[in-house]
Amino acid sequence: MYLKSIEVQGFKSFAHKIKFDFHNGITGIVGPNGSGKSNVADAVRWVLGEQRAKQLRGGSMQDVIFSGTENRKPLSYASVAITLDNSDHQLQIEFEEVTVTRKLYRSGESEYLINGSTCRLKDVNELFYDTGIGKEGYSIIGQGQIDRILSGKPEERRELFDEAAGIVKFKRRKNMSVKKLEEERQNLLRVNDILAELEKQVGPLERQAETAREYLKKKEQLKTYDINMFLLETERLEEQVREIDGKLSITRTELDDASRKYDDMKTEYESVEEQVDGIDSSIEKAKSQLNETNLLKQQLENQIELLKEQINSMRMNDAHYDQRARTITSEIQVREDQLRELKQEEETIRKQIAEQTELENQAREELIQVQSRIAALTASVDKSNGEIMELLNNRASTKAKIQKYDTMLEQIQVRKSGMTRQILEAAEEIREQKEKYEEYQKELEEVSGKIIELSEENSRYEEKIAVLQARLTKQTEQFRIGQTAYHREESRLESLKNITERYDGYGNSIRKVMDQRNQEKGILGVVADIIKAPKDYEIAVETALGGNIQNIVTADEETAKRMIQFLKKNRFGRATFLPLTSIRSYSGIGKPEVLKEPGAIGAANTLVQVEERYRTLADNLLGRTLVVDHIDHGLAIARKYKQSVRIVTLEGELINPGGSLTGGAFKNSSNLLSRRREIEEFEKTVRQLKREMDEMEASSDLLRKERAGYYEQMDEISMKLQKAYVIQNTAKMNMDQTRTKIKNAEELVQTTKAEEEKLDAQITDIIDNQESINVELDTSEKLERELTEQIEKEQEILDAEHEEEAGKVKKTEEIHLEFASLEQKFTFVMENVNRIREEIDKFQEEMKGLEESKGGTSKEIEEKERQIEDLRDTIENSKELFEEIKIEIERFKKEREELNQKHKTFLQKREDLSKHMSDLDKEIFRLESQKENYEAASEKQISYMWEEYEITYIRAKELRDVNLTDLAKMKKRIQELKSEIRSLGNVNVNAIEEYKSVSERYEFLKNQHDDLVEAEATLEQIIEELDAAMRKQFKEQFARIASEFDMVFKELFGGGKGTLELMEDEDILEAGIRIIAQPPGKKLQNMMQLSGGEKALTAISLLFAIQNLKPSPFCLLDEIEAALDDNNVDRFAQYLHKLTKNTQFIVITHRRGTMTAADRLYGITMQEKGISTLVSVSLLEDELDA
Repeated sequence: MYLKSIEVQGFKSFAHKIKFDFHNGITGIVGPNGSGKSNVADAVRWVLGEQRAKQLRGGSMQDVIFSGTENRKPLSYASVAITLDNSDHQLQIEFEEVTVTRKLYRSGESEYLINGSTCRLKDVNELFYDTGIGKEGYSIIGQGQIDRILSGKPEERRELFDEAAGIVKFKRRKNMSVKKLEEERQNLLRVNDILAELEKQVGPLERQAETAREYLKKKEQLKTYDINMFLLETERLEEQVREIDGKLSITRTELDDASRKYDDMKTEYESVEEQVDGIDSSIEKAKSQLNETNLLKQQLENQIELLKEQINSMRMNDAHYDQRARTITSEIQVREDQLRELKQEEETIRKQIAEQTELENQAREELIQVQSRIAALTASVDKSNGEIMELLNNRASTKAKIQKYDTMLEQIQVRKSGMTRQILEAAEEIREQKEKYEEYQKELEEVSGKIIELSEENSRYEEKIAVLQARLTKQTEQFRIGQTAYHREESRLESLKNITERYDGYGNSIRKVMDQRNQEKGILGVVADIIKAPKDYEIAVETALGGNIQNIVTADEETAKRMIQFLKKNRFGRATFLPLTSIRSYSGIGKPEVLKEPGAIGAANTLVQVEERYRTLADNLLGRTLVVDHIDHGLAIARKYKQSVRIVTLEGELINPGGSLTGGAFKNSSNLLSRRREIEEFEKTVRQLKREMDEMEASSDLLRKERAGYYEQMDEISMKLQKAYVIQNTAKMNMDQTRTKIKNAEELVQTTKAEEEKLDAQITDIIDNQESINVELDTSEKLERELTEQIEKEQEILDAEHEEEAGKVKKTEEIHLEFASLEQKFTFVMENVNRIREEIDKFQEEMKGLEESKGGTSKEIEEKERQIEDLRDTIENSKELFEEIKIEIERFKKEREELNQKHKTFLQKREDLSKHMSDLDKEIFRLESQKENYEAASEKQISYMWEEYEITYIRAKELRDVNLTDLAKMKKRIQELKSEIRSLGNVNVNAIEEYKSVSERYEFLKNQHDDLVEAEATLEQIIEELDAAMRKQFKEQFARIASEFDMVFKELFGGGKGTLELMEDEDILEAGIRIIAQPPGKKLQNMMQLSGGEKALTAISLLFAIQNLKPSPFCLLDEIEAALDDNNVDRFAQYLHKLTKNTQFIVITHRRGTMTAADRLYGITMQEKGISTLVSVSLLEDELDA
C-alpha cells in the first residue's frame, strides 16, 4: 500500500484544484518560506480527521477554507482527497484503490467520503487502525511533533509508542469495554433497585388482589339486590305521586273560593285602617313633644350637677398648690449643693490633665530624636553594602570580558581567511545567473496572457455558484424547519391514532371488548366513535353523555350477551352495552317551553351528527338534556322549572334534576369525543407539510444539479489554470531564484568587505580594552576594603541607639495611659453637672406654673353658682307645658279605642278567612313537597344506579329477579353486604391488574438481572484478556523498539548510545517513557542537556527505528531536519533511502541535501499573493551527478 495522490481545492492557500501524484521512493516538496508547503501536511492531517483548529494553525475550522485575496473572492468550500493503492489489501476494505475525501462548506456542513460514499469520521479512524496512518500516528511528523517527542513529559509520548506497538485498537476496545461495563453496572444497580422495590410490592399486591376479588364478588351480589330494591322503590314512589296529584286538585279548587271572599272584605277593612292610622299619627306626635320636654328637663338637671362638682374641685386645689411649692423649694436647694461640689472637682482634674499633656509631648520629642539618628545610620550602612555588591558584580563582569576578548581575537582571524574565498565565488555566480534570467523572462510573458483569460471565466462561474449556494442554503434551512414540523406533527398524529386505536382513556373492560371487534362483527364501536359534535359543543355533549360515552354499541342483544360472557370468563371487569335493537328514543325534553328560555341553545341530541341508524341511540342518550351557554342561565332555568330539567353548559358544568351541580377543571385538555376531529385536522396538516417538503426538496435537487454543472466547468478551468500556473510559477520561481541569487551574491561581496573592515577595527579595540580592564580591577579591590571598615564602625553606634529607643517608647506609653484615665474622669464630672442643671430648671418651671394657677379660683366659683340658679328657674317654667301635652294624649286615646272596637269585628272575620286560606296553602305546599321529595327520591335512585353501576331504568328492568320481592329481607341482606364490604377496608380494585403487571415485570427484570450479571462477568473477562494481550505485546514491541533505537542512533550519530526506559513503579500500559541519549564522546545525559541539532537527530532516530520495525505505508515529514547541520542532513537523507523499501516518503524541506536525495521534487510558490501554486521537476541521476 502507498499514497498515490493528494488532491486539494479551496484548502488554505490552495485556491485552485491542485493534484500531487506520488510514486514509491522519496518525493520532496520545496519552496520559499510562507509559500504554503506546510499546508500540504495540514491537508493530509485534516482529511484523516483532525478536529482541533489549533493543530492546523488556525483559530476555527472555517479558517481552512480559502479566505480570498485583494484580487480574488473567498471560496465557499474546502476539499481534500487522498488516494491510496490498496492492491495488497492492507486496509480492511474490498477496493483495490481507496480514496478518502473530506469537505467543509462555509454554511457549516461537513462530510467524509470513502470512495465517493458518505461515511462517518469513526469509519475513517477505524479504516487506518494500527497502520501508523492517522492524525495521531507516526505517518505525519512535523517540527511541532518533534518538539513534543523530545520536550514533552514521559507520559505524553505514550500515543506514539502505543501506535508503534500495535495496541491502539486493543486500547480502544478496552475503553469501549470499560465504558460498556460501567453502563452494565449502572443498569444492574438500577435493576437491583427496581427488583428490591418490586419485591416489596408483590406481597402486599397479592393480598390486595385477593381482597379485591372478594370485594368484586360482594359488590356483584349487592348490585343484584340494589337493582331489585331500586325497581320496587321506584314503583312505590310512582304510586304515591299519583295519589298526591288527586289531593292537590281538590285543595286548589277550595283555595280559589276562599280567595274571592277575602277580596270582598278588603275594601271595608281598608277604610277603618285609614282612620286608625290618622289617630295613631296624632298620638305619636304628642308623645314626641312630651319626650322632648322630659329630655330638656333632664339635660338642665345634669348641668346643675356638673357645676356643683366643678365648684368642689376648685376649693380642693388651693391646699394642694401650697404643699407642692414647699417640696420643690427643698429639691432645688439639694441640687445646688451638689453642683458646687462637682465644680470644685472639675477644676482639680483640669490642672492634672494640663500637667500630663506637657509630660507626654516632651517624651515624644525625645523619642523622635532617637529614631531620626537610627534612620540616618541604617541608610548609611545599606548604602555601603550596596556599593560593595555593585563592586563585586562589576569585577565579575570585567573578568568575563577578558575571557570574551581572548575568544573573539581567535575567531576573527579564522573568519577573515574565509571571507576572501567567498568574494571570489560570488563574482562567478553573478555572471552565470544573469544569463539564465533573460531566458525565464521570455517564457513568463507568454503564459501570463492565457492565465488572465481563464481566471476571468472562472470568476464568472464562482459568482453564479455563490448565488446558487445562497439560495440553496436558504432552502435547506426552510426544508429543515419544515421537516422538523412535519415529523413533529406526524408523531403527534401517530400518537393520537395509537391512543384512539388502543382506546387509551377507556376502562380495561372496554379495551378488552374492543380488541375482539375483528372477530365479533356485531360490535359497532363505543359511543364516542359514533357520535360527532361540532368543536364548540364537544365539552357540553361529552358532559351530557357522562359515563355513557364509554358504552359499547352492538348490533343486537345477542352480541352484547356474548361479550358479557367473554368478560365474565376472562374476569376482565364489567362494561355497558347498547344494542340497537332494544334502544328506544325519548320523546325529548319534558317541558318544550324551556328551549325558548334565555341562554338555551337546544336539546343535546339536536346538536350532534350521527348516521341515521344511530339517531335513536343519540335521542336516547341526549334527548332529555338541555345545552345552555353558561352556568348563570342554567341555574336560572333550573330554578324556574323547579330543578326538573337536566342541563349542561358549554364549559362542562352539569345541573342534575333535583338541584345537584357537577363542575370544575378537566384533568386532560383532550377529550374522548374530540379525538376523531383532531386526527382529521392533524392528517390535513401532515399532508400539507409533506407536499411543501417534496416541492422544496425537488427545487433543492435542481439547484444542486445546476451547482454541480458549474463545479464541473470550474474543475475543467482549474485543470487548465493549474497547468498554466505551473508553467508561470516555474518561470517566476526561476526568475525570482535567479534574481535572488544575483542580489545575494552582490550583497555577499559588499557585506564581506564591510565585515573585513569591522574585524580590523575590533582587533584594535580589543587590545586597548584589555589594558584599561586590568587597571579597573585593582581600583575595585581597594575601594571594597575601605567600605567594609566603615560599615563595622557604623553598626556599633546603631546598636546603642536601638537600646535607647526601647526605653523612650516604654516611658511614652506609661504617660499616655495616665492621661487617658484623667480624660475619662473629667467627662463623667461634666455629665453630672449638666444633669443637675437640667433638674433645677425643671423644678423652677413647675414652681412658676403653681403660682399662676392659684389666683382666680374664687371668682369662678361665684360665676358657677349664678348659673345653677338660672337653670333651676328654667326647669320650673317647663312643668306647665308638660301637663298640657298629657291631656291631649288622653283625648286621642279615647277616639282610637272607639275605632278599635269597630276594627275588631272586621279583623276577626278576616282572620278566620285568612287562616283557612293559609291552611289550604300549607296543604298544597305539603303535597307539592311530598311530590317533589318522591320525584327527587326517584331521581336520586336513578342517579345512584347510574353512578354506581352505570345502569338505566330500562336496563334495570331487564336484570330484574322475580324471586326478590320481600323488601324487609332485601334491606337486611343489603346492610349485611355493605357491612361485609366495609369490613374489607380500603380496597384497591386495580390491585388485580397491578399484581399481574408487577408479577410479569418482576419475572422480566429477574431474567434481565441474570443477563446483566452474565454480561458483567463476560466484559470483565474481555478486559482482563485485553490487558494481558496488551501487556505482552507492548513489552515485546517496546524491547524491540529500544534495541532498534540504539542501532539507528549509533548509525546516525556515528557512535554513542540511545536508551529507552519505562518509568518505574507504574503500570506498563500507562507508564511514561524516558529517552536518554549519549552522543559519541559525551557522557550519558537527559534530552534537555542536548543541543538543538542533537535533539532533532535523536527524535529522528526514534522515528526511523519505529519505521524499521513497523513501517507505515507512507510517511510525510515536515521540515524535521531543519535543525541539522549539512553532515547530519546527508546521513538523514541516506537513511531515508534505506527505509524506502517498505515506506513511501513525502518530505517538505528547504535543505539542499534532502532535495538531492529526493526522486521527485514538487515546487510550491506564491507568485500571486495569498495563492499557492505548483511547479514539478523530475530529477534524473545524470543531472544530479552534473
